[in-house]
Amino acid sequence: MNRSKVYTIYNKLTSLVVILGGLLVASPITVISQPLNKSTADAFQVVDNLLQPLHGRLKVQIGTYDGTRLIHSYSATKQASDLPDGWQLDLKASPIANQPGVMDLSVSFTLKKGISRQTAVGLSVDFLDWHRENYVMVPAIVYNGNRYTSIGKAYSPDYPTSMYYNPNVPLTISNDPRLQIEPGKPSLIELQTGNCATPAMSFYAPGSNSSFMMLTDQRSKFGNHGLFITENAAGNQSSFSMTAPVMRKLATGFGDFHPSGDKAPDWKAGDQLTLHVRLYVQNKNVHNIPELLQSFMVHRKDLSGPNHPRNWLPMSYSLQLASTICSNNFRDLPVGSYYLPENNNDFQLGWVSGMINTFPMLALNNAKERNRVIKELDFVTSKLQGESGYFYGGITADGKLRPEKMNPAYPELQAMVRKNCDALLWLVKHMMLFKAEGYGQLINPHWEQATKKLAAAFTRTWKAHGQFGQYIVPKTGEIAVYNSTAGAIAPAGLALAAAYFKRPEWLEVAIQAADYYYQRDVVSQGLTGGHCGDISMDADSESAFGFLESLMALYHYTRDKSWLKKAEVQAALCATWTLSYDAVFPKNSQIARLNCHMAGAVFASIQNKHAAPGICTSSGDYLFKLYRATGNPLYADLIRDIQHAHAEAVNVPPSHITTGNLPGSSMERIQPSDAEGWGSVGNFINTRNSWTETNGMLMDIELPGIYLLTDKQTLRVFDHVEAKVLMSDKKIVKLSIHNPTKFDASVAVFAETSRQASRPLAYTAFVKWPKVAVKAGATISVQVNKASGAAQVIH
Repeated sequence: MNRSKVYTIYNKLTSLVVILGGLLVASPITVISQPLNKSTADAFQVVDNLLQPLHGRLKVQIGTYDGTRLIHSYSATKQASDLPDGWQLDLKASPIANQPGVMDLSVSFTLKKGISRQTAVGLSVDFLDWHRENYVMVPAIVYNGNRYTSIGKAYSPDYPTSMYYNPNVPLTISNDPRLQIEPGKPSLIELQTGNCATPAMSFYAPGSNSSFMMLTDQRSKFGNHGLFITENAAGNQSSFSMTAPVMRKLATGFGDFHPSGDKAPDWKAGDQLTLHVRLYVQNKNVHNIPELLQSFMVHRKDLSGPNHPRNWLPMSYSLQLASTICSNNFRDLPVGSYYLPENNNDFQLGWVSGMINTFPMLALNNAKERNRVIKELDFVTSKLQGESGYFYGGITADGKLRPEKMNPAYPELQAMVRKNCDALLWLVKHMMLFKAEGYGQLINPHWEQATKKLAAAFTRTWKAHGQFGQYIVPKTGEIAVYNSTAGAIAPAGLALAAAYFKRPEWLEVAIQAADYYYQRDVVSQGLTGGHCGDISMDADSESAFGFLESLMALYHYTRDKSWLKKAEVQAALCATWTLSYDAVFPKNSQIARLNCHMAGAVFASIQNKHAAPGICTSSGDYLFKLYRATGNPLYADLIRDIQHAHAEAVNVPPSHITTGNLPGSSMERIQPSDAEGWGSVGNFINTRNSWTETNGMLMDIELPGIYLLTDKQTLRVFDHVEAKVLMSDKKIVKLSIHNPTKFDASVAVFAETSRQASRPLAYTAFVKWPKVAVKAGATISVQVNKASGAAQVIH
C-alpha cells in the first residue's frame, strides 16, 4: 500500500472516532448481560471515586474483530454491563499505602464456556470534562499531544517555502501520531507499548491544577499491549485506553503510517488473562508541566519494578575496542585530516560525532592520537567556518561544502544550528583538555580565534532575534529557519567560552537564552525538539539531553542553585526518553538470544521511533554531576542504565555478536517497536555508527567507574564491577571490588567528601581519577585515602 493511500486512511479513521473508551464502536447487537459480582462492582466504585475529581470513570471492554476491523464491542462500567454470556470479569482495586491518589488495578477476564474468535480485552478511563489545552504525554512518542502543524507523509520531509526566513513559523512536526490541531475534528492516537520508553499515558490539566497517569505492563501472553488516546470532535471528552493485545488499524512508522497487521487471538473455554495497571490521580496540587514530569520520573518504574543491569563489559575494555576502531579510521585526505564520523570519507561536523570523536582520542593522552587531533582541529577551523563565524555542517572528501535542509527558493548554503552548538562546546572542551593534560602550548591560536568568532556569532544572533533558530546561513549569519530547540547546547558552549576567554557578556547571553528555552519549551510545552538533522521540529531526546548539558553548565559557572532546579526538571524530561524497564523482545530476536537487558536505551524522536545505545552525542556526565550536586539517586540510576544498555549493543565476538561488524562497534538500533515492521523488533542492523561508538568512549572516560563519598561511605558503581565498603576509619576507606566479567578491567575510582561534592565538578576532572586494575573474575581490596582520594590496591 502506498504511503499517500495510508495517510488518507489515517485521516478517514480519525474522522470516525467515537469516544466510548478507546475501542471503536461497531453496530449494536443483542447480548445476554452478565451481572457483575459484588467485589467487582465495589471495585468499580472505588476506582470511580478516585477518578471523580477529574470527571473520569473506568470502563472494561471486550472486542471481537475481523482482522483489525472491530465487529462488536462490549463493556462494563459501574453503572451497567453488557458483557456477553460466558465471560467472567474480576476487578480488584488496591490503594497504595502512604501514596494518596495512587491505586493498583487488576482486571481478570475469563472465558467460562464456548469459543470467542479474534477477541481482545482492555480497559479505558473516560474523561467527560476534557479540555484541549491539557498537556498529554506518552513517554518518547507524544508530547503536548503532538498537537502541532504537521508536514509530509514520510521520513525527513522537506520544508515548504513558507517555513524559511519566517520569524513566526509555528512549531512543525513530521507525520506523527497526534491529537488534532484543528478544532472541531476528532482525534485518535494508536500505539503499542513498544513505542514508549515506559508503558504510560499521562496528562496535566492546567484549568484544575490536576494530573493523571496510567502505568501498564508491557505485554501479555498474546503480545504487546495497545495504548490509545481519543478525543471527540467537540474537544470536551477524551479516553485513555489499553487493549490486550494491541489492535490498531494503522501502525506508526518514521513519519508515516502502515497497516498494522495486528490480530486478536481466539479464546476457548478456560482461557484467562489479567491486566495490571497503576493509576495516579492528583487533584488541585499539580501546578505545572514540570511537576508532572518530575512525578513521572519518580514513579516510572513503580509497576515494572527495578531493572537489572548486566555487568559483562568493563568500561576500560569497551574503550579499548572502540578507540581502536576510531584510530584506524583516521584519514589524511586532500581536503584535510580527520577521524571519519561516517561510513564514508566525507566529514560531518558535530551531531553524529565529527570533532566529538576527537575528544576521547585526545583523552587517551598519547602522542600519536594527540597529533591527529591537532590535525583535525586545524582542518575544521580552516575549512568549515563561514564569514559570519558560523560553521558549515560538513564537507565532502573532495572539498565540496555540504548543504542542509535546502529549498530551491533559497540557494544560500544553510547549516544546522545544533552542529554549531556542538562545535562551540567541543572546541572549548578540547582546549581545556589540552591544558589539563599539560599540553596547553600545543593549542593553535587559530582554534581560539575561530572559537571566539563562533561565540560572537551566537551572541549577535541572540541580540538580534532573541533565539538561535534551527538552520542558519554561515556566510551571512541569517536565521534561515526559526523556532525549535536546536540551540539547546548553545548556552553550554557560550558559558564555557565565557570562562575560557573571560568574556562575561557571553555568559549573560547564555543565561538569557537558557531561561528563554526553559520557559518557552519546557515549562509551557513540556518538550524540546528540532535537534536532529533528519527530523522536522519534532520532540527529540537529543535536545532534551543537550539542554540539560546547558543547565548544568550554567550552574557550574554561576553557582546559582536555580539552575539545579531547572536541571532536575530537564532530567525528568530526559527520563521520558529512556527505556525504564528490561523489555521483553521476540524470543528469536538477536536481543532476546543474547539476553540483553535494554533498560537505559534512549529513544530518538517522535519521528524516528527507535531507541539507541547512548545519547547523541554525549557521555551524559551532566547526569552524574546532577546526582553529585543533589544526592538524588534517580540521576545516578539513569546514567547507569544508559551506560549498561549501551554496552549491550557493543559487538564483542565471538559470544556477543550485535552489528556483525568490527569488534567494539555499535549501531543506532535498539528497536522495541514495529515502526520498521515486526521483523525489526529486537534485531540489530549489520552496520556501525561512529556516534554510538563515540558516546560509549565518552562514558568510559567522563564517568567514574566507582564513586565514593568518603565521609558517608556512599558508593555508586557505574562500571561493570561489584563494589562494597569493607571498613572505614578517620584516614581511609577500604573497598572490595569484584570483576564478574570475562575481561580485565581498569576501574576509575573517584573519591571525595560531601563538602567537596558541593562544588561543581571540573570538566576535565577525569584526568586525575586514579585507576585500579582488576583481572577478569578477580576480587581485590582497595584502600582509599580520605584526604587525597588516592586509591591503592592492597591485595
